[in-house]
Amino acid sequence: MAGLYDELLIALHGIWIRRWVALGVAWAVCMLGWLGIALVPNSYESKARVYVNTQSLLQDKVGITQVQSQQDLDRVRQTLASTANLERVVKETDLNQTVSGPRDMAAKITALREGITVMAQADPSMIDISAKSADSSLSDGANARIAQQAVQKLIDIFQEANLSSDRVETKQSLAFLDEQLAARGRQLAAAEQRRVEFEQRYAGVLPGAGSIGQRMDAARMEINNIESQLVQASSALSAMNGQLAGTPQMLPGTSASGGPSALAQAQAELAGMRARGWTSDHPDVITAQRQVDALRRQRGDVGPGGSPNPAYLSIKSMQAERAATVQALQARKSQLQADLNAMSSRQADEPGLAAEQEKLDRDYEVLKTQYDKLLADREDVRLRGDVKSETGSVQFRVINPPNAPTVPTAPNRPLLLLAVLVVGIGAGIGSAFAMGQLKGSFPTSARLERAVGLPVIGSITLTVNAAQKVVEKQRLRWFAGATGGLAGLCLLLILVEFIQRGMA
Repeated sequence: MAGLYDELLIALHGIWIRRWVALGVAWAVCMLGWLGIALVPNSYESKARVYVNTQSLLQDKVGITQVQSQQDLDRVRQTLASTANLERVVKETDLNQTVSGPRDMAAKITALREGITVMAQADPSMIDISAKSADSSLSDGANARIAQQAVQKLIDIFQEANLSSDRVETKQSLAFLDEQLAARGRQLAAAEQRRVEFEQRYAGVLPGAGSIGQRMDAARMEINNIESQLVQASSALSAMNGQLAGTPQMLPGTSASGGPSALAQAQAELAGMRARGWTSDHPDVITAQRQVDALRRQRGDVGPGGSPNPAYLSIKSMQAERAATVQALQARKSQLQADLNAMSSRQADEPGLAAEQEKLDRDYEVLKTQYDKLLADREDVRLRGDVKSETGSVQFRVINPPNAPTVPTAPNRPLLLLAVLVVGIGAGIGSAFAMGQLKGSFPTSARLERAVGLPVIGSITLTVNAAQKVVEKQRLRWFAGATGGLAGLCLLLILVEFIQRGMA
């Protein structure tokens, strides 16, 4: 431990006797370092925080979800630092005064892009916007003012992109859809005109609506329905015939004067039908006439002790109605079958005519479908645009306006000045120590004994007279003054830095 202490004392003595070398190196390193720090321009940063709320009940009603609104907001935030937006920032701030050509504009845009930060917080509705300005050709006050102006202009652009871009985009989309609708409308009118001309040209060959294939399919479907109805009506008629066969025409033992005559009732019903204007071809008139004829024939067979059976007459009327229904269904089936056969023959005789009609119908339907879809899309776009632009669905508010920076964010000049002072002092001490290690002298007799391997009889210490002591004291005062001047210069530079900050 004692040897280590002696080595420390020897190192300190070597540095002390070379203190002027250490002081010169410290001055040189500090001056160079402080000059380099002075050449580094101050960087001023302005920050702002904005709040953007995209939640709206009406947007959900028209199909604009919260996810879509947030995606639009993220897209605007990511494209805020685009070249076009930064060019607007340069032209509409004091930076425009330092631009003399396209090359300067590109340089300013590049510097702005490196200093602009747009960051979303944990709450995606809160967005921080910051901008830095460190132009060495401008003063500190100008850099601070430009940083604030850049943030304010970015906020304006951000607000315009959120509030007015929807209106512009909606207007452009509606203009495009209107053009497409006009074009599709002309095509649809032309297709409809071709259909009308075709139908007028072949009106006698292709009666009815739709193509031959469609009408044939409809006829087949109707025939199938009529066949099922005919089966049901035939079954009902057969059941009625069986019931009529088991019902007697006369009721024995009933006086004819017991009530109004059945023939008189049937004739009264027939007269009422004719009074309403029904002709003899009407099914109900035919049925009533048959009933009257039947009653007249039966009247001669009625004995003095019997009367016509009302149940028989009712069943007979229902039988006639079922028979008329079966006949009507059979007639309709025959007519449809004849039409189907006629259309089949026309299709066989004129195959190209049917194909042309189907092509015209298909083209018309395709164009009409497209037109209807475009019309619905236009109304949807108009509704969405009205919701976004007219109802104020996006709430934009500046929480923290862009501040005017008074303290540069970089570099931390006071700390760097102190660091350079420490580095300079360390470099001076290290230089003196290195020179002591390289010089071939022996500071003590013990080190000389170890070096030569011979005993040292004695050593003579340095003696100084009074005049030399005075000179040495003067040199010490000079050394202290130079050392204090180095520290004082560092403090003076720090004081100047704070004064410049206050002036900025």
